[in-house]
Amino acid sequence: MEIATVVKANGGCEADRRRLLRLKCSVKDYAWGTIGSDSLVYRVYTANSDDQIDSTTRPYAELWMGTHESGPSYLEDNDADGSNGVTLRSWINENPESLGDRVLEKWGCDLPFLFKVLSVARPLSIQAHPDKVLAKKMHKAHPNLYKDDNHKPEMALAYTQFEALCGFVPLQELKSVIRAIPEIEELVGSEEANQVFSIREHDDEKVKSVVRTIFTLLMSAGPDTTKQIVFKLKRRLHMESQERHLTDKERLVLKLEKQYPNDIGVISAFFFNYVKLSPGEALYLGANEPHAYLFGECIEVMATSDNVVRAGLTSKPLDIQSLCSMLTYKLGFPEILKGSKIRPYITRYLPPFEEFEVDVCDLPCGASTVFPSVPGPSLLLVLQGEGRMSTDASADEISMGDVLFVPADTEIQLKSSSDLKLYRAGVNNRFLYSL
Repeated sequence: MEIATVVKANGGCEADRRRLLRLKCSVKDYAWGTIGSDSLVYRVYTANSDDQIDSTTRPYAELWMGTHESGPSYLEDNDADGSNGVTLRSWINENPESLGDRVLEKWGCDLPFLFKVLSVARPLSIQAHPDKVLAKKMHKAHPNLYKDDNHKPEMALAYTQFEALCGFVPLQELKSVIRAIPEIEELVGSEEANQVFSIREHDDEKVKSVVRTIFTLLMSAGPDTTKQIVFKLKRRLHMESQERHLTDKERLVLKLEKQYPNDIGVISAFFFNYVKLSPGEALYLGANEPHAYLFGECIEVMATSDNVVRAGLTSKPLDIQSLCSMLTYKLGFPEILKGSKIRPYITRYLPPFEEFEVDVCDLPCGASTVFPSVPGPSLLLVLQGEGRMSTDASADEISMGDVLFVPADTEIQLKSSSDLKLYRAGVNNRFLYSL
């Protein structure tokens, strides 16, 4: 039910507009998700939902918190299963002031961000998300595949050890890859592969052009050729493993081949940075950047979109031509965010995107803290512990699995009754407070 509302003698209507809303959230059972109760998504969804839940065979991949029509959140004080209840988006349409003036003016009557929990047991596809211009074209041409017309910058904050492929490796490493992996030269041709040795690091346009040519040739290989090359690669690595220690990337490639045999994504993994995040570290990605999450659990936030262009490591439809043409082909290791303390017990992760930021609150048993009011909306997710949350309009107990919508201009006071871990997704402060 809705958090208990405290109506004051003065300003009761204003307080009511700032009440917190408990949400029931949507779950996705994509095949790459973690099975049953081993999944963080399962455990959060179980605590958040009243559904009868299969804990033995079903994969629990993503929990969605937000307003996207592919996985909407519902107000808890409606039908228990959410099937006929009021969606958060509908409520926002009726209460647009809950977004704050700047957010409403920029993005209209909708949350500009989508909040998720991910439990990754096997690799997601090699993919990228289109920028706004391309998203509009794709949505218009193929609305069944590309569900909306928005871009999808995103940030993944590791909850456990988390692995991903992300962006193209630096130029010197790419040169080493071409030398060390003869199967790439065999696939794309000697003349094209050797172009990489004649370019200089500061000639950005030439670098991008050469990498685009090599990567497009690689990804465009036919299925028979791909099968032969991947088999040669696997055989060679197995033989060499008897004489030397394989690199982390080589071991990863063999693992990918077991999961996705004869897939061009196996050999293309050599082109990407292999990123390993520790809990509390975050990775962010702009539009048109290639990536594939590999393993682990994370909290993810993105612009409100579900557009994905795939090109490997999946049985879903591929659009290799679109992916190869849309990528930025920027080279280099991605920036890893470790967060900045903004007040006792609260760490902020601030990516270079207007739509979102994430705060993490680690509150020891018996401690208190405050989330100051901000001129934009927030979503709160409790992942551990219990406590009490208060505003000038409401007060209630919170525990693991609770998800709450916080209207703009609402100060939140927290007190823990056990060690409490809470995540807040909100609009980027740089946007909210920019002149």
